Amino acid sequence: MITKLLSPELRPIFEKVMEGSRVGDEEALTLYASKDLNGLGTIANVVRERKNGNVATYIHNQYVNYSNHCILACQFCAFGARKRDAHAFEMSADEIVEKARAGLQNGITEIHMVGGLHPSLKAEWYLDLIRRLRALDPNFFVKAFTAVEATHLALRVFKKSIPETLADLRDAGLSALTGGGAEIFDQEIRDQICEGKETGDEWLDVHRTWHKMGMRSTATMLYGHIETHAHRVDHLRRLRELQDETGGFTGFVPFAFEPEGARPGILKNIRHATGFEELKNLAVSRIYLDNFDHITAYWVSLGLPLAQQALNYGVDDLHGTIREEKIFHMAGATTPQQQSCAAMEKAIREAGREPMQRDTWYRRIVSKSPVSNPPTTEQNLPDPALA
Repeated sequence: MITKLLSPELRPIFEKVMEGSRVGDEEALTLYASKDLNGLGTIANVVRERKNGNVATYIHNQYVNYSNHCILACQFCAFGARKRDAHAFEMSADEIVEKARAGLQNGITEIHMVGGLHPSLKAEWYLDLIRRLRALDPNFFVKAFTAVEATHLALRVFKKSIPETLADLRDAGLSALTGGGAEIFDQEIRDQICEGKETGDEWLDVHRTWHKMGMRSTATMLYGHIETHAHRVDHLRRLRELQDETGGFTGFVPFAFEPEGARPGILKNIRHATGFEELKNLAVSRIYLDNFDHITAYWVSLGLPLAQQALNYGVDDLHGTIREEKIFHMAGATTPQQQSCAAMEKAIREAGREPMQRDTWYRRIVSKSPVSNPPTTEQNLPDPALA
């Protein structure tokens, strides 16, 4: 019966998904070309329900952007700055620790921390900061640094190999890497929107190394600029291949380019992706990334109402309460800078899903309690914060 309601191009893909077979690249391009948004949502929700039932999650976390000083000047980025720029900023380690302390008192379980590629901070600054954050509570998750930052730290700051640098960060208490910096993996696209940034293969290799150390990370994609659907499929395929190899990605978090903050050049006059395109991209990602357990709708980019709708298009996670997000808002996002747990749970319930708080590794928190007496999780996995 459901098959008859789908547009003709989606029916064979739906049948393949129902059989549990993997969708290929050409089929992914067919999904992207389809205008049957509800049909895409129907297929994506088959995958979502198999993996997560009717539960949708969120994390109670706090963002800290420690500095926007950056040696790069990516075309799409309104965040990065030279030290002399009017919008440049840098937080002290004491300020960051106090923000985390206040967040812990408010019940957060994770601090999510990224910054620019700082030209002068020393290795010990980073290591000491992580140690101090973890000293606030041994069960506190410190999720920090993109693969781009990790490469910068290895080559310019620690002056060690990437595996050695990642081991130093882990031993100091780093719990997880963030997924930022992936953008679109195709090098021709990267040369136009983020010239000088690490390659897609280098991004993947940092995460591969981190996963082989027994650690976890998220994956992202920046879309809605000059890339084509074929570039998106190539990006998803390379993520799926690495996940086949390591199983280390906890979730996938795509987000649309914010054109208002673009630097003068090739990206300046691009229109923001429509809600239709954003829901489609989430649905296609859910269908194609069959070895990813979770697809996250990043409400900071989408807005909470559209992120709520995304729960009907294959999404099972709404990201976090966040607090004080700067990167998207400096680029022109007009969404709130934080949400309460109550607001997140309300949005999830209104979409017909069962809300549940999660931790950094996307493990469901069964009973809420202070971080000093950590909540139990459904999965009996080793705690990355204690690695």
